[in-house]
Amino acid sequence: MKWKHIFLIVAISATSAIGSVWTYTKVFNHSDSSIGSAQNGMPVNYAGFFDGKASPAEPVDFSKAANATVPTVVHIKTRIPAQKQTNDVPKRRKSMFDDWFEDYFGGPNVVPEQRASGSGVLISEDGYIVTNNHVISNGGSGVADEITVTLHNRKIYKAKVVGRDPSSDLAVLKIDGNKFPFLLYGNSDIVQLGQWVLAVGYPLTLETTVTAGIVSATGRSININRRQSETPIESFIQTDAAVNQGNSGGALVNVSGELIGINSAILAPTGVYAGYSFAIPVNIVKKIVDDIVKFGDVQRGFLGITYVATDNMSEAQLKAQGIPENLDGVFVSDVSPDGGAFEAGIRKGDVITKVNNLDVRTGLQMSAAIASFRPGDRVPISYLRNGKAVNANVVLKKRGDVITLNIGNTLGAELVTLEKDKARQYGIKGGVVVNRITEGGPIGRTRMQQGFVITSVNGQDISSVEELTRLLSTARGPVRVEGIYPGYDGTYTYPLNLDQ
Repeated sequence: MKWKHIFLIVAISATSAIGSVWTYTKVFNHSDSSIGSAQNGMPVNYAGFFDGKASPAEPVDFSKAANATVPTVVHIKTRIPAQKQTNDVPKRRKSMFDDWFEDYFGGPNVVPEQRASGSGVLISEDGYIVTNNHVISNGGSGVADEITVTLHNRKIYKAKVVGRDPSSDLAVLKIDGNKFPFLLYGNSDIVQLGQWVLAVGYPLTLETTVTAGIVSATGRSININRRQSETPIESFIQTDAAVNQGNSGGALVNVSGELIGINSAILAPTGVYAGYSFAIPVNIVKKIVDDIVKFGDVQRGFLGITYVATDNMSEAQLKAQGIPENLDGVFVSDVSPDGGAFEAGIRKGDVITKVNNLDVRTGLQMSAAIASFRPGDRVPISYLRNGKAVNANVVLKKRGDVITLNIGNTLGAELVTLEKDKARQYGIKGGVVVNRITEGGPIGRTRMQQGFVITSVNGQDISSVEELTRLLSTARGPVRVEGIYPGYDGTYTYPLNLDQ
């Protein structure tokens, strides 16, 4: 009897213990929601991440992509010879300091020879090369007098400039030859955050150098192209691949060895790499390079709007201009009545949110999205009006760009629009700067010198290459060109005979 009681007590105790554990598990532990624990499956941001099971990432091999890229990346070197003041140019305004300088040193000022270098990428078997505009620039609005290209195999070639686009900081060079190695284009629209990339170039006077990193941002704007263009285009791929001076114009490739960008800038408070580098997306590069090779200049389509740059505006400034708070798009401040946007129904006060189904939050992002299209292309645009979403198709119009190589070829010189701040400095409304005069051309047959600023044609003022093109397109025979030499007194006149 005694053993029966003991067995009964043990059985009751065991049953109570099991019941307590089951109750805790089902009631208390199951309902506990701890930080970092998933409920009802994985969080939405992990969709497609594990593919149903957690597994370590596969190792990435960079060697194939690096070996395919290195032979296609070239070293670009530029030279601007020393220049001195001669009797062939007008007399410059002098001060007492100029007289003292010349008396002391025994002659006119001499600008020493300048040399610079960067990188470029072969993109065709017959020697077309894409690089940055600032790599071949002479520091002003023209290009260097001498450009040489050294391949990875140490062969050296003279290069000529096919065309350039300061707005996007791109330029196209050509070297003579065939069967060159070249890179295949990738697709920058499918670049993803966190994917591995390689930067290849010639940094800090070193030989071909390969660095690796990840994509840390896309569609980035840093306002650096405003230094060389009044209509900048920026939508950079940001990476943490190490890039330094000399890498500009080099290749950014994916692990498949495809070109996805042209390295263009670094964010460097100390002047050297500080962790962030920026590349021009290859989809923008492809369109601009194709335009330059096929047409001689960039066939850029325009929406026909102006916008307010709201990036750094305070709430008070936004309110003062009637711009909505928490703006998530590009605020349209004006619409040209003869532009494509007006025809499509876009009006002042609208907020553009998408271009070609891509989100845009700044004017530079919008410009970059448009940059891949030509005049006449139909582009889907999404915008907000009074908080209501509207979709439209805009047919892009053509407008003259900063550089038009066709009229320059006609006149025998490279022509660029004078920057507005320099026009104010010179005390004129605007003009066109004459650079790199070709011997035997209409300008070369005059006594005009490099650096001359054209301000009028046959008495009609001009302030841009576009206006000069329009005036000369219908002109025949001799025309009278007037202008100034910055830093010199007076206005100078030259006759141009366009029929010779």
